[in-house]
Amino acid sequence: MKKWLIPLIVIIVLAIIGYNLTAGVNNTAVELEENVKGNWANVEDAYQRRSDLIPNLVNTVEGSADFERGTLTEVIEARSQATSVNVDADNLSAEQINQFQQAQSGLSSALSRLLVTVERYPDIKSNQNFLQLQSQLEGTENRVSVARTRFNESVKEYNTFIRKFPNNIFAGMFGFERMSTFEADEGAETAPDVDFDF
Repeated sequence: MKKWLIPLIVIIVLAIIGYNLTAGVNNTAVELEENVKGNWANVEDAYQRRSDLIPNLVNTVEGSADFERGTLTEVIEARSQATSVNVDADNLSAEQINQFQQAQSGLSSALSRLLVTVERYPDIKSNQNFLQLQSQLEGTENRVSVARTRFNESVKEYNTFIRKFPNNIFAGMFGFERMSTFEADEGAETAPDVDFDF
C-alpha cells in the first residue's frame, strides 16, 4: 500500500465519524425540540379548553339575580387577560412562560373565588348546568396539570441532551439553547387557609 493512502484513509474515516456524530446530535436535538413544542401545544390546548368553558359557567351563574357581580367581572377580566397572552413555540423563553403562567394563575385565582362564592347560593349549587360545568372545569384542571407535567418532562429531556458532553459542543454550534419549564407559583409550597365562615 502506498504511504500517501494511509493519511487519506485516516482523514476519510475521521470525516465520516465527525459527520455521523454531528448529524446524530443535530437530529436528536431537533426531535427533542419538536417534542417540547408539541407538548407546549398541548398545554395551550388544555388552557384553551378551560377558557372556552368559562363563558358558559359565567352565564349559568349570572342567571341568579342576586349573585355578586364583582366576582363575575373578575372572572371575565382574568379570562380576557389570560387569552391575550400568546407564547411563540419557537421562542419558549423563561420570560414568555412566566408571563403566560401569571395570566393563567390570575384566571385560576378568579375561578377559585367564583366557586367559593357560589357556595353561598344553594339555588346555583343545585343547578344541573352549573354542576356539569363545574365537573368539566375540574376535569380540565387535571388536563392542564398533566399537560404541564409532560411539557416539563420533555424540556428536561431536551435540556439534558444538549448539555451532555460532547453534545453541548455541537448543540451550541447548531444554535440549540436551554428551554424553561413551568415552575410552581410563588407561595404554592404553603397550604392556603380555608375559612368557611360566611
